[in-house]
Amino acid sequence: MNTLDITHLTCCYNNQPILQDLNLSIENDDIVCLLGASGCGKTTLLKAVAGLIPLSAGNIRLQDKEIQHLEANEREIGLIFQDYALFPHLTVAENILFGLHQINKSEQAKTLQKMTALVHLQGLEKRYPHELSGGQQQRVAIARALACQPKLLLLDEPFSNIDSQVRHQMIEEIRHILKQQHIPAIFVTHSKEEAFLFADKLAVMNQGKICQIGAPSTVYQQPNSPFVANFLGEMNYLPCHPIDDQRCQSLLGVHLCSTHQSQQAPSYLAIRPEQLQLRVADTPTQANGIIRQQRFLGAYYKYQVEMAGLELIITSQQSLPLGARVQVLYEKESGVIFAEK
Repeated sequence: MNTLDITHLTCCYNNQPILQDLNLSIENDDIVCLLGASGCGKTTLLKAVAGLIPLSAGNIRLQDKEIQHLEANEREIGLIFQDYALFPHLTVAENILFGLHQINKSEQAKTLQKMTALVHLQGLEKRYPHELSGGQQQRVAIARALACQPKLLLLDEPFSNIDSQVRHQMIEEIRHILKQQHIPAIFVTHSKEEAFLFADKLAVMNQGKICQIGAPSTVYQQPNSPFVANFLGEMNYLPCHPIDDQRCQSLLGVHLCSTHQSQQAPSYLAIRPEQLQLRVADTPTQANGIIRQQRFLGAYYKYQVEMAGLELIITSQQSLPLGARVQVLYEKESGVIFAEK
């Protein structure tokens, strides 16, 4: 049984669809990241699930219970926003316990102790939000969302206001907490780096629809469209022609093609810069490329390589000089085939 099932969901604004016939499922305690450009519908989807905006069509089931007709406070969903949404006049303890007025003081005390330990805020219970760092404020927001024992957690750009030096640490901490508590989550971001670090599954959105969803490595390495390929990072496109149902030919050689990939002629081999390798040619006849640009980017070098009139982007940890004649190598099963680029 899926934890969350969203089926045929449509949301409109001024009679214009923002989300169009969208489907999404979350299994067990998976963390699903919605990744896309501004205006693609990520936050609208989050608000629709939370009950903050009405649906034009569709169903939302949480743990096998339809919730689209319930008020937001009846859905058992936790929310963490970009600005944390803490009450400035309340202490850390009061913020964490804000939604727990229905339980007695003894239970509140136990919950506060558990939550502050979980997010490492012991000793800060009497402080106010303005006395905390951005990371500490985020921890308060997390503790408040988890204190109500939600069946699902929604996070809308939660790391955008945190200093980059502590962002990775916060991502790891929150992911660990969610896995420890077995809480599924939907996480909205426009940062590919955050999505890769945080998500179990990555959903790339465009114009109110999910273009592709899957494990981050699968979506990155095997995109199902040029849009997804280009959105997730740099891509080389090499003209290629089919040999048969399983193979195609490009300047690099013969490639194995999955059955779902296009076999139209002409087609393009789409291959990531890190999926190509460079080797200094021992003889002129081995060389099939020339290094035209080199940039040092810390962990690797980025090269622009001229090859048969094409410009390829290739990354490598090797330091190679400008003008070097090189051999461009590849793995036969790397890259995907598209009818267009």
